[in-house]
Amino acid sequence: MILKGKEVIAKRSEMFVTAAALLITLGAAFLVMFLMIFLMSKTPGETIFYFFAGPLTNKYYLGNMLNASIPLMLTGLGISFAFRSSMFNLGGEGQVYAGGLAATAVCLAMPAAGAFFGITVSLAAAVLTGAVIAGLSGFFKMKWRTDELISSFLISNALIYIVDNFITGPLDDPENNLLTTSKIAKQFWFKNIFPPSNLDISIVFVVIIAVLAFFYLFKTHQGYEMRMCGLNPEFARYGGISVGKYMILPMLWSGAFHGLAGAVSVLGTSHMCFKGFSGGMGWNGIAVALIARNNPVAVIPAALFFAYLEAGAKSAMINADVTIEIASVVQSVVFFLITAQAIYNFVKYRKAKV
Repeated sequence: MILKGKEVIAKRSEMFVTAAALLITLGAAFLVMFLMIFLMSKTPGETIFYFFAGPLTNKYYLGNMLNASIPLMLTGLGISFAFRSSMFNLGGEGQVYAGGLAATAVCLAMPAAGAFFGITVSLAAAVLTGAVIAGLSGFFKMKWRTDELISSFLISNALIYIVDNFITGPLDDPENNLLTTSKIAKQFWFKNIFPPSNLDISIVFVVIIAVLAFFYLFKTHQGYEMRMCGLNPEFARYGGISVGKYMILPMLWSGAFHGLAGAVSVLGTSHMCFKGFSGGMGWNGIAVALIARNNPVAVIPAALFFAYLEAGAKSAMINADVTIEIASVVQSVVFFLITAQAIYNFVKYRKAKV
């Protein structure tokens, strides 16, 4: 009983330290933002007001902020699944992009199909596309011990150019001045639930997916094995767990979530696949996962936080005199500090093992 009490106290202490470190990180990021605003803006008070209050002032801004968080939740989930198994997926950008193209191509190929059938098939195509792309890196690591961090990044970079070629080539819309495919049929569009914003019903399903992902990771036998392989692969191997399997499976999950993020962006918001639509979703997903400490449920507020920063910067740009790049700087500071914490914890863990 005494040992159990000590373990509870130690766990609570660790949670407190983690929460304090996260608050310090976010505080430092906002301090940088305040300094930038005071240096760059002629009306800093007005700029700060629009940055913080702007996204909440009307339904349009609020809905679009929530809508922007949807793909970030999915990419954050994808990175969390990989990181939980000590696998590193740096190819999220290409997987989102390819997933969006796959969903678009399926919808364009059957414009007269029913809504349920078309949406289901297009989402499945996007999930499968992302899973196969990321799964390749996991397979290469299992088979030849290829570093998945490098292979996922290189495959992703190559895919971006291939997707660009399809968008500007075979699937290009000749009637549109933009570099984009044709619009998908209206029956495939996700239902808008918060007009006049772009927020669609997919946010409900993505939140449910995040909760189910949490139960899968922490309440199922396979989730336990996946996490054990991430914590100590040698111990897992001696315990009879197939470590090779959990080099591929987490990457399949990770790619599936990224592919789904691309499909949701197309079917819910843009209704077409235009060049560069992924716009950093894959990279921001890494920061979202790190802020959430690879907890699928915590990915939800982490994604909302990143979307809030972006929406606040847009509001300040429209109503004040700063550029939207201020959000990128704040996001970069958060990413840098969170990554520094993760590296510190990893080094500390390695030293403890020695």
